[in-house]
Amino acid sequence: MAYRLRAGLAFLLLVTLFPEAPADPLPRIRHTEPDRLSIEDLCQEIGGKLGSVSVSDCLDQELQSSGDYSLLDRPLVVKEYPPLGQKIPLGRILVLGGIHGDEYASVSVMFKWMEILNIHHSGLFHWHFLPLTNPDGLLRKKSQRQNERGVDLNRNFPTSDWEDDALEYWTTRTGRSERRYPGPFPASEPEVRGLVKEIEEFQPDIIISLHAPFGLVDHDGPPTAPTKLGNLWLSRLGIYPGSLGNYGGIDLDTAVVTVELKYAGIMPSPSQISVMWTDLVRWLLRERRK
Repeated sequence: MAYRLRAGLAFLLLVTLFPEAPADPLPRIRHTEPDRLSIEDLCQEIGGKLGSVSVSDCLDQELQSSGDYSLLDRPLVVKEYPPLGQKIPLGRILVLGGIHGDEYASVSVMFKWMEILNIHHSGLFHWHFLPLTNPDGLLRKKSQRQNERGVDLNRNFPTSDWEDDALEYWTTRTGRSERRYPGPFPASEPEVRGLVKEIEEFQPDIIISLHAPFGLVDHDGPPTAPTKLGNLWLSRLGIYPGSLGNYGGIDLDTAVVTVELKYAGIMPSPSQISVMWTDLVRWLLRERRK
């Protein structure tokens, strides 16, 4: 009840402060269950969009629905690499990509990393992959950073500072950039609510989030940061109202490592993809064995 009250007040504040904003910033996009896209449909779309991930590459991963859907009723898919036998994993690692729909490489690298794990999953860690967290943004005719409703999902997480700072930051620091609109209230978007649910249920020890194109490694939260992953070196970007780094690293006290690939539309070389993965696992081993 308190959350709904805060959300309603945030919406009223938006309309009062920004009267030129759409009268209904949350248009209803609701389909019946039979209209929802299947994972097979999603893979057909991904294969038609990404040059480095074919339809069969996607289908071969045997992705599962998380039970949550995007605004356009595309499934938010997951791949689980659970503990093996009696082995106790060193930690639970959540890996996600594609939160910005125009960062193609962040999705493609997720599929390449899953291919590595398909062969080499040893049970050292319990992995939970969400390879495409903003399917509507990616799979538009012209891909966009935001979701279908024009919200930057990486500014929509329900951080403790959202209601005080998110809309003000958007106005004063970004000049009301359409690409960085944080939404009318925290977790207004189904994609973000789905991610929050996955984090709450999986309870990760560390979150890895793939982005592009700053070409660096960012880190928020408690453990020591990785110095480098492949040819990407540590360079902290800071946190923003509503960002995953803020929500996970500050509010939840869970390490968030943001891997910023060098290019949004150009894949790293196969050797770099492999080295990044190896460096990541080595860092995880050092951190979790402390």
